[in-house]
Parts: sequence; C-alpha cells; structure tokens
Amino acid sequence: MNQLRAQANGRPVLGIPEATVARLPIYLRALTGLGETGMRTVSSEQLAAAAGVNSAKLRKDLSYLGSYGTRGVGYDVEYLRYQIAREIGVNQDWAVVIIGIGNLGQALSNYGGFRSRGFRIVALIDGDRSRVGEMHGDLPIHHIEKLDELVAEHACSIGVIATPGDAAQEVADRLVAAGVTSILNFAPAVLAVPDGVDVRKVDLSIELQILAYHEQRKRAPGEEVQA
Repeated sequence: MNQLRAQANGRPVLGIPEATVARLPIYLRALTGLGETGMRTVSSEQLAAAAGVNSAKLRKDLSYLGSYGTRGVGYDVEYLRYQIAREIGVNQDWAVVIIGIGNLGQALSNYGGFRSRGFRIVALIDGDRSRVGEMHGDLPIHHIEKLDELVAEHACSIGVIATPGDAAQEVADRLVAAGVTSILNFAPAVLAVPDGVDVRKVDLSIELQILAYHEQRKRAPGEEVQA
C-alpha cells in the first residue's frame, strides 16, 4: 500500500500498511481486556505482551496513528482504545448480512461478540425455501431472493458468505449487485469480485493444516503420529 497523505475530517492521515491494519484489531482486543482489569496506562512492552507481538513492531504500528504515548508513562488505555477503534471503524454501527445458515452460519449468527465490536447482524439468508421463517435468536431466515431488498433496507455494506464452495461465487455476485462492498468469505472458494469490493477469506482447514505442519516439525525424526 502506498504511503500517501490525505485529509480526513480536517486531519492528515497516513496510509497504513495492510500488515499493520491486520494487527490493529488485536491491539484493540488487548486494550479492551486491559481496561476491564482497571488498568489506566500501559507501556509498549506490556501491550505488546498482551497482544502477542514484539514491542518494536507495536510501536511502529502505533506510529501510523499518531503520537499517543508519553515517554516514561506509556499509553492511556482508554484513549488509545478509542483511537484504534476510530481508525478501523468499529466505533460505528455496521449492518451485516449472513448468507448460508447451516451449522457455521448459525454459529456466526448466534455469536454475541459481534455487537460489542460494532457489528450488527441484521439479516439471515439461505437458498433453501424450507428454511424460510425459521427463527435464530431474534432473526428469521429469508430466501436469497430477498437479498437486494434486505441490503437496501438495512444499508448493509458487509456480507458474510457461509455457503458450500460451489455456491459462493453466485452469492458473491448477488451481494455485489445489491451494493455490498465488503465480503467475509468462509466458503472454500476463491471469489472474483470487481475493483472496489474487499474480500477477506477465512479457511479453517488451511489454518489446521498450518498447525499440523508445525506439529510435524516438533516431532523427532522418524517419529510417527499414532492413528
């Protein structure tokens, strides 16, 4: 990402590298946890330990947001938490639609942590007409034919795809056509989307395979996994 300066709300903003953007939610989570313990100020070393990164990387990341630390004192926990939340946009209320209400979609719809982080699940959608009207929490399942209407009604800009892989691209196309510009994809498929639409892919099987690689490296040469 190019490091270009722009103006937002009258203040200069430095383009933040994608790797730093990916770590900001981790810092936010760590700050929230520290704040809940009553901690009011935190050093870069303490925050780095809570976030699981090294302190030099943390200081570099936070430097993109401005100078919020005080030498010899550290960071004001609540103020830094607010600044990071503002930077990544979770101090707003984001309406989210979930498509594919199988086991994974149901689990996502029932997760209470989204709301406290600025995300509000407003619609559940599935392609199976027999599921229409089925309630999950306070929300009924709608058929996918109502996607455009629901996206417009709730001003959704974020969609979550939790369908089988062979249905994911068609769902992504429908989301884009409805005006959704950010997609979280849990389906085992690579999506093709136009410029201006952001996709984040979550593949749990790949994460497990990475862990399996590390487990294998820990074993002594010739040692086999017991079946």
